[in-house]
Amino acid sequence: MPFRSLLLLECLLLAGCAACTQVTAQETPEPALVREFRGVWVATVNNGDWPSRPGLPVPTLRAELDAIVQRSVALKLNALVFQVRPAADAFYASRLEPWSEWLTGVQGQAPAEGFDPLAYLIARCHESGLQLHAWFNPFRAAHSASKSAVSKEHVLARLPSACVTYGEYKWMDPGDERAAKWSLAVIQDVVQRYDVDGVHIDDYFYPYPEKGLPFPDDRSFAAYREHGGQLSVADWRRANIDSFVQRMYAIVHEAKPWVQVGISPFGIARPGMPAGIKAGIDQYAQLYADVPKWLREGWLDYLTPQLYWPIDQQAQSFAALLPWWHAQNVKKRHLWPGINPGRMLAQKPPWRLTELADQIALIRAAGGTTPGHVHFSFKALRTDAAHVGGDLGGRIYRDPVLAPAVPWLGGTSPKTPTARVDSGDRRTVRWTPDPDTRFVVVQVRTANGWRTHAIVGAATGRCALPVEALSVLVTAVSRTGFASTAAMLR
Repeated sequence: MPFRSLLLLECLLLAGCAACTQVTAQETPEPALVREFRGVWVATVNNGDWPSRPGLPVPTLRAELDAIVQRSVALKLNALVFQVRPAADAFYASRLEPWSEWLTGVQGQAPAEGFDPLAYLIARCHESGLQLHAWFNPFRAAHSASKSAVSKEHVLARLPSACVTYGEYKWMDPGDERAAKWSLAVIQDVVQRYDVDGVHIDDYFYPYPEKGLPFPDDRSFAAYREHGGQLSVADWRRANIDSFVQRMYAIVHEAKPWVQVGISPFGIARPGMPAGIKAGIDQYAQLYADVPKWLREGWLDYLTPQLYWPIDQQAQSFAALLPWWHAQNVKKRHLWPGINPGRMLAQKPPWRLTELADQIALIRAAGGTTPGHVHFSFKALRTDAAHVGGDLGGRIYRDPVLAPAVPWLGGTSPKTPTARVDSGDRRTVRWTPDPDTRFVVVQVRTANGWRTHAIVGAATGRCALPVEALSVLVTAVSRTGFASTAAMLR
């Protein structure tokens, strides 16, 4: 279309022209869809991020979740990693485990009004263009901060012989096959019944060493040896965790092939990896997690090593650990490190004043076309401190972006959406949702060029436009991140 004609058409539109034509995107250079995973952990254990305290009325619970979603959208995040199972309990209507005491104040007591926090948060996230990843602690059975009596539905009551006491905590024994099957069934149940975008487990495989105590799994190891097992106790423990991770990956994708599996281990595989890196624990020898093996085998869709150290701290240098983890990623699965803005708030050396921006810049450079990161945790992003929340919303995250696609999980590009500008409201674009579409990306062209204006749920069917918009692109995105050809409106 000649430039002069395009200007005329735009002038007519701005003057209130009733007609609006959908044309193919090929008639004008189409801007790229920028991709980056921008997640945040929302911890529920001991009321870390939500709810603010146990026993709140349901309207307050909803309002607090709404505030988390609204803040995340304002900061231009695109995923929440929500802790649904902190200690063999549930922040959802579980068929297998009791309601969490950190929700209602009493383990096993359901919230009023049939309220289901996970179902509610999924709906709110998807409306707002956010993915929701369900975060499970696989083996913790009771936390030291627990105050409630154990419910009759809890694993400690129903399967006490598969649990052990270790320090101030109680754990499901990863070497007891009944414990592994229990946790896998819990994860499978959530994937089957809830429209989650991801399953996420944290770094508690075997627990962190406690006061020099040995982990009390003599019974399960003896049973293994009685059945002919030949491995040493250390190799047997690693094999237990390997088996759990491999089976988890399989059952999630058997239930729903598009659901991502993410793992967030301790950020150092072993002391000396890479050279010069030191750690207080040896993940391989003490947590019994062979994380590089999981990358080599492809038993995950994204890895989020917890790189909670400063760039300038030599013994645990963020700048040294990040490329080392990328070098282990031979199958090129997504590698989105965990970063800790909570620690950055202190702004004390060796933390830089620009630590958050500098770490994200390093992640983007290392991640190529599929960068990403996850913030620990949401409470650190509530602040408007210039170097954390202010930096994210105002400088580091300039526009909303899509999470990277997951092509190895399959799927195809959705159909080009049928879009139109509302005849009654010239500043609203509408579309007809397609069953293969999860999100819709709305890009606008202003006098300053193209930018991504919003990412919203496909089912919302509409999006308000800024007054300065001259042209609009509407793109459909599938569950695994494939994008359609854009519909253009002038």
